[in-house]
Amino acid sequence: MASANGAANGSTPFKHGNAHLIEVRNVIKEYKTGAGIFRALRGVNLNVNSHEFVAIIGKSGSGKSTLINMITGIDRPTSGEVLVGDTAVHTLSEGRMAVWRGKHLGVIFQFFQLLPTLTLVENVMLPMDFCNVYRPAERFDKAMHLLELVDLTQNAHKLPSACSGGQQQRAAIARALANDPQILAADEPTGNLDSKTAGQIFDLFNRLVAEGKTILMVTHDSDLSRRVTRSVMVADGEIVDEVRKT
Repeated sequence: MASANGAANGSTPFKHGNAHLIEVRNVIKEYKTGAGIFRALRGVNLNVNSHEFVAIIGKSGSGKSTLINMITGIDRPTSGEVLVGDTAVHTLSEGRMAVWRGKHLGVIFQFFQLLPTLTLVENVMLPMDFCNVYRPAERFDKAMHLLELVDLTQNAHKLPSACSGGQQQRAAIARALANDPQILAADEPTGNLDSKTAGQIFDLFNRLVAEGKTILMVTHDSDLSRRVTRSVMVADGEIVDEVRKT
């Protein structure tokens, strides 16, 4: 990726002319259903600068998860453009998409998605192995450092089933950070956690933003959404409101 700070202020646009780290341009997403065509996104436009912490909020079925899936390349737009740094995400083949996502994005899911037969430290090492990042001899130490960041070194050699939901989510965050991505995308990361643990996860996200990460978080938690840089309200497949923290 090009220099995000320069691109964010428009002085050195990225390869495809985008002046922001993330640009979603007039994205439409349609699904074929038994009842006909369902339009999940209706011409959405969204810009995100480097070092922002953006909450995407809305009711169930509003299109907020579909929107974040467009940015991560987990799903593709029916029409429109998705630009992340120097990459036109909507143009990538499936093979190139997986490699790009592994190197440039950290994705955090509501249900953790840890491999049950691997220990926590092995789960964190997995993206390094997949993308061939760092020398093999370095990967264990890198993974342990990330587990230390989320206060899980004492659980490093446990299987996910031996850990609480909050511990599994923190391990999932460590895994998302494995290849030092610039952007983290989290889809309801606190949805299955109690309020205290959710607050701890949120505090960790704030620390990561302060250290230079950019985070997009889908959430239904209105209390948490008030504590981010900017909140984006999605309803019926459209962005209907934005609130920036002053």
